[in-house]
Amino acid sequence: MLEIGIKGAQSVVVDDEKLASSMGSGDLPVFATPAMIALIEKTASESIMPYLEIGSSSVGTHLDIAHSAATPIGMTVVCETELVEIDRRRLVFKVRVYDSVGDVGSGTHERFIVDSARFMQKAELKRS
Repeated sequence: MLEIGIKGAQSVVVDDEKLASSMGSGDLPVFATPAMIALIEKTASESIMPYLEIGSSSVGTHLDIAHSAATPIGMTVVCETELVEIDRRRLVFKVRVYDSVGDVGSGTHERFIVDSARFMQKAELKRS
């Protein structure tokens, strides 16, 4: 059962694929904002997976994130999420991203619980 306070944590090493210069979000060899966003979504999503009903999933719908410091290649970045609000199917997570020197990013992330089959059926209708 979903409850406020569920926490998640994930870490990644900043490699060539996660650089702003590689992802097209800038030309500097530092941890890219899109890579940080992907880490945030993955951390939040995986933290609640064990609590979802079979046939359900969650999808990211909103981010309010500040990317406040650069992290160079080779360093490890950690993301921590905490479920702080549940409003029916809408979930709000508090997010903190940091490296060994200090904070890298913070903010909130919203996800919605969806019926996986119905969600995909609706998405596939766009093809017709």
